[in-house]
Amino acid sequence: MADIRAFRGFRYDLGHVGALSDVVAPPYDVIDSALQQQLYDRSPFNAIRLELTRAEPADDDSHNKYTRAANTLRAWLAANVIRQDTARGLYVYEQEYKVEGETFVRRGFMARLRLEPFGRGKVFPHEQTMSGPKEDRLKLFTATGFNLSPLFGLYPDADGEVFAPLEPFTRSGPPIVARDHLGVIHRLWSVTDSATISKVIGSMGPKPVYIADGHHRYETGLKYLEDRRAAGEVPDDEAPANFCLMMLVGMSDPGLIILPTHRLVSGLSSDLTVTQLESALAEHFDIVEGTGTNPQAAWDHVQMDGAQSVFGFGTVADDQWIVAKLRDPAVMEELAPDHSEEWRGLGVSVLHKLILDRLLREKIGGTPVCKYVHLMSEVMDRVTKQECQLACLVPPTTMTLVERIAGHGEKMPPKSTYFYPKMLTGLVFNSLKKD
Repeated sequence: MADIRAFRGFRYDLGHVGALSDVVAPPYDVIDSALQQQLYDRSPFNAIRLELTRAEPADDDSHNKYTRAANTLRAWLAANVIRQDTARGLYVYEQEYKVEGETFVRRGFMARLRLEPFGRGKVFPHEQTMSGPKEDRLKLFTATGFNLSPLFGLYPDADGEVFAPLEPFTRSGPPIVARDHLGVIHRLWSVTDSATISKVIGSMGPKPVYIADGHHRYETGLKYLEDRRAAGEVPDDEAPANFCLMMLVGMSDPGLIILPTHRLVSGLSSDLTVTQLESALAEHFDIVEGTGTNPQAAWDHVQMDGAQSVFGFGTVADDQWIVAKLRDPAVMEELAPDHSEEWRGLGVSVLHKLILDRLLREKIGGTPVCKYVHLMSEVMDRVTKQECQLACLVPPTTMTLVERIAGHGEKMPPKSTYFYPKMLTGLVFNSLKKD
């Protein structure tokens, strides 16, 4: 059972820090050095000073970006820049955003979710993780004793029964509001009504939770819990270290979308023309449309087809675009025999296993290297600047595939999903030591 709890979150005192928009930040993994500096400049209280503190030349084991984050947090708590809420609650979180000119609203709620090792309960990952980010986050968890940013979890809820009791609270009182650097509007309500909380917790009980974003932080939470238990700092199963801060969204929420992750390929042994590409693909793909110099037409065809086995390709050397469809999916059984049929059918699996790792290597030569973008405007900009040799338009992964693949314990290939927008750091902080 998914075990969630209301909690007493820590939040900025807006009377002290001013506008919420000035003190929030994206999660650490989407912040580059330029954005980091912008957030530092925006406010002396911006959450960047906790989430991704700047390294300094004199850093050592005793004085470094993690200890600076911890010292900053302690100072803000002592000065009441950040205060703990007086009552336990769930935090309704709404994000209004635009993609390709269309407006979406995604809604869910933040709660504490009990940590459990993968494969032993009802929390399922869908992505592989790397050791570097987990080591980084563990140092931050250990230094601060806080979840500074929420993980993102999904649960099946076709009828919307989980969120329904929370709905009236979004109309009965004004939210706190922030706008981020991408123009996304974030709204937050605190719900402390005990009857409502009980209904939500009861409805969530039998449901699985699929991690959409934050796999590294979830696994870091498990390691932090293990370390704290070994140190004798976790007296029982109700201690805060047993839980992580998670935003939970129903899979049927109309504002929940998965953006495609298009590949921009370099590293081929020679500049690739459309004639060469068609020849390389011919063994396994049908060229279903040529769109000349029009990448949007290629993408429109991919979207209208809707299958995971249809791709758009742009050869930068001669500025030509085609749409290709896999002729027989049986070839993927040979290339990925240890994976499920659903995994083998993913667009990203077909692209990497068959096209990039086999056909292009064998018939074109070189070592394909990918960069990743999500919007067609980004694809067209990079192609115009000739920053790659081949642009690959990839159909987005569906929620059904995420649920099926994660549900039987498989991990998707890297960069299979991109859930937009990201959850902000700075709306609610969760203590790993204090109830």
